[in-house]
Amino acid sequence: MYKDIRKIYFAFFALSSVLMGGILGYMLIENYSFLEALFMTIITMATVGYREVYPLSDAGMIFTVMLIISSFGIFAYGLTSFTQFILDGDFRIYLNDRKVIKKIEKLKKHTIICGFGRNGRQAAIELIGHKEQVLIIEKNQDIFYEPNYAYLLNSQYFVYVIGDATQDEIMQKARIQEAKALITTLPDDANNLFVVLTARTMNQSLNIVARASDDNSDAKLKRGGANHVIMPDKVGGSRMAKLVVEPDLIEFIENLMIRSVLAEVNLVEINCNELKACFINKSIQELHIRSRTGANLLGLKKDDNSYNLNPSPDTLLNSSYKLFVLGTNEQIDKLKQLFFEIAKS
Repeated sequence: MYKDIRKIYFAFFALSSVLMGGILGYMLIENYSFLEALFMTIITMATVGYREVYPLSDAGMIFTVMLIISSFGIFAYGLTSFTQFILDGDFRIYLNDRKVIKKIEKLKKHTIICGFGRNGRQAAIELIGHKEQVLIIEKNQDIFYEPNYAYLLNSQYFVYVIGDATQDEIMQKARIQEAKALITTLPDDANNLFVVLTARTMNQSLNIVARASDDNSDAKLKRGGANHVIMPDKVGGSRMAKLVVEPDLIEFIENLMIRSVLAEVNLVEINCNELKACFINKSIQELHIRSRTGANLLGLKKDDNSYNLNPSPDTLLNSSYKLFVLGTNEQIDKLKQLFFEIAKS
């Protein structure tokens, strides 16, 4: 909740109460009609100085004094609260959040990221670079308006929900039933496990990636429903060692990832269940992928979850396989049109 909007709601409620109290007071004390009581209450609260409808009794004058004092105090309080609401930037945040809510209502096939710390931010930047719709769940709203990350608010692929990712209602706000993936990067392994259990219960087909700090948490998170568990400390240590042993290979892979984000070259996975019927059970050599599209088939994943890197030309394609293809956007599009167009239509 915004810091000052409750004050504005309270001031509006108080002024409305004073208005109704003034109308009832004049009707009961001075026997005014409703319209006369409304007119008398408005000019009294506004202190515009018009003559009263009828000369007031002593009780009416005392009531009028009390009405002026109470309404003036509440009006000053409301004006101060509204001014502070504008100057503190909460009004801008409020308008932006209204837009966010409308965007969330339309989300489908998005990725939910729980936690906007270092790992969460990097994951969001990478996904947005691939034009994937990202929804962040974070307790601290102010973090989105830090100078280094405020630009994300202007991205059409970025939305957020303020709240605790371990709560069911927050997951529902994030439209987890419509999401395709969830990444939980909370600093505490127990909270990540709770998020994984909640997410898996609410969406059985969700692809869940969880962060872990403790070696013992890996198996627990997978039993809880995580498809993949990443341990940043191990990944970082392994990368440092690789930079000593095979520095050029690591730089080559990083260069490939950078080019992928910049949309110069992409390494993508393609499901063979969308392959044209005429290419099912055909060998890789018969497809002539390289000569016909310019893209390169680097590997494939079989239905037993095993990987075949640099597959033989004699390998037969199965509808349950996944292909890993490297190429420019133009080459990838050409490949999809050539081998997958009929299956998609």
